[in-house]
Amino acid sequence: MEAPRAEPQTFPQELADALVGIQRLIRRRLRGGLPGPRLRGAEVELLRLVEARPGIGISDAARELYLASNSVSTLVNHLARDGYLLRETDPADRRAARLLLTEAAEKRLGDWQRRRSALVGRHVSRLDAADREALRAALPALRRLAVTLHEEAEEA
Repeated sequence: MEAPRAEPQTFPQELADALVGIQRLIRRRLRGGLPGPRLRGAEVELLRLVEARPGIGISDAARELYLASNSVSTLVNHLARDGYLLRETDPADRRAARLLLTEAAEKRLGDWQRRRSALVGRHVSRLDAADREALRAALPALRRLAVTLHEEAEEA
């Protein structure tokens, strides 16, 4: 049986730098051409969370995004003012709000996701077959890495 390879000391930093760099470049490339006010990263994250979990409350959204409830409340106020979020009273707790996307938010997120997919697809297609396959093969490990990071944040 082959002994496990020792990870170079620089690997974690190189991986983190590559992931952050890719995300930053994607975000910058997608900023232009979107209608309406420019959305900050946390606002987009909140909209994507509400898209995945319609009716989520502010406290649960704060926990999921690892933000303070008052920070999420501020984001909700901005997004509601700009016409991207609706607040409904939670029938189980009249003091709590349930968050829902507006049609404008659904359209904007859909446009953003299509543009992101096209952008990344164009650049992935420029890579050779071996690199494309390496990226495809890395996806399960990257997803597991995301799960372990999420679990550690839950424990903290």
